[in-house]
Amino acid sequence: MFADDDPRLSQLLEGIVRLASGDLQSRIAVSPARDELDAIIMGTNLLAEDLQIIYEELEQRVEDRTQLLHEAHREMQKMAMQDPLTGLANRSALLTALKSAQGHNGAGQPVILLLDLDAFKSINDSLGHAAGDQVLTTVARRIRSAVRQTDVVARLGGDEFAIVMPATGADQAAAVGRRILASLKEPIELPDRTIRCGASIGLSIGEPGRSPDDLLMEADIAMYASKAEGQNRLHVFEPGLLLVRRLRSQLLDDLRTAVKGEGLVLHYQPVIELDSGRIEGVEALVRWQHPTRGLIMPDEFIPLAEDAGLISELGLWVLTTAVRQLRQWIDDGLVDSSFSVRVNISATDLQSLRFIEDVRGVLRETAVRPEQVVLELTEVAIVRGNELDRYSLGGLRGLGVGIEIDDFGTGYSSISYLRRLPVDRVKVDRSLIEGLGTDPSQPALVAAVLQLVRACGLEAVWEGVETGEQAEHLRNLGCLSAQGYYFSKPVPPEQIPGLLARRSAQSNSA
Repeated sequence: MFADDDPRLSQLLEGIVRLASGDLQSRIAVSPARDELDAIIMGTNLLAEDLQIIYEELEQRVEDRTQLLHEAHREMQKMAMQDPLTGLANRSALLTALKSAQGHNGAGQPVILLLDLDAFKSINDSLGHAAGDQVLTTVARRIRSAVRQTDVVARLGGDEFAIVMPATGADQAAAVGRRILASLKEPIELPDRTIRCGASIGLSIGEPGRSPDDLLMEADIAMYASKAEGQNRLHVFEPGLLLVRRLRSQLLDDLRTAVKGEGLVLHYQPVIELDSGRIEGVEALVRWQHPTRGLIMPDEFIPLAEDAGLISELGLWVLTTAVRQLRQWIDDGLVDSSFSVRVNISATDLQSLRFIEDVRGVLRETAVRPEQVVLELTEVAIVRGNELDRYSLGGLRGLGVGIEIDDFGTGYSSISYLRRLPVDRVKVDRSLIEGLGTDPSQPALVAAVLQLVRACGLEAVWEGVETGEQAEHLRNLGCLSAQGYYFSKPVPPEQIPGLLARRSAQSNSA
């Protein structure tokens, strides 16, 4: 038993109270007696040590977990404000930076530059998304190296980039924009080829009272003005461009209605067999009969359809309408099974797995022989095509339709590659015969091009023939087919029967 007056009892009780209150570093002194009470005290001290160790481990765990949560939070914030492909800021971060720059009371107003790559879609479609991503990351590095450390560079999505320049004058911002354009004109090295990718830039000045969204919209309007002026341009926003944007927006709405309704028409330009003078076929060329603006040519509305994602729908309408018209001419006894209709298709069509079925469906509906339908693609689309493009071309050839390269000789020619492509003909660009009849060296050039084409097992159609002298030169050189204003401009379908009759009479009289 313990003596009631043993001071160690009160020390033990006080120590237990301290431990219970959380003072785990508190210890109770052990006497020299080493009796049972000392054993209890030692056990209590050991318990305190164990509790302290457990508590310290728990504290460390809480600290570690808290650190991990902070790091995860910072990473989430970073991800929420960063483009994952390029590491640049994203749209949210850009708008935040622009709002901050507008609230800064330093010298000068903030400026925003909006940049869109020229022809990036064709790079993505023809070379694949991996190559497209490499182009985007290269562009991001070049933009970042062309601006100041204080400027915020963002990728807004796709091939669109933006730069916020705080406290900057318009002249200084324009100089930076031109520096960016110069850097983007330099070649980009991909694993199997070298490409160039220019850009169009719009510039907007952050006037007081303008919201970040307003400034971004104004820069976007200016950027489209740059695109309209040509590649590698910079345009500063001006209020008059708002009217242009509204007109463009209205025109786009009208185009959507036209594609779904009856606003589009086809004109047909004859393709002439040079030796006999007969019409061997026609090329279908789309026109837009606008209710208030009259006849609009494709140079104006095709880019609009591409930007709005309407090009495939438009192309299917052209294909269906042209082949149905051919069926009507056949039924009327105007043309025979050797007569063909040529229809332009886009690189976007080749990227669609449904396109082959669309062509098959049109052929089944009209019962037109497949070889009477010739699909024309631009040279860049067919020569630079990716695996899906080649699959589509093979599928189209499997249907039996003809395939022709349009605009041949405009800068992308690869004769060795042409030998492996599933094509029947090439349509030689008009620029190669412009000097025929006036330039003594031109006939030799035409003969050389013809020889190269035939060496690939193909035949050529020569477009842009505007004089009888050009037609005679081509005939004498052994060229088989041609088209151009000398023979006929594109005409509405109701004028084709008259052209066929006149050409047939001329051919018979010859």
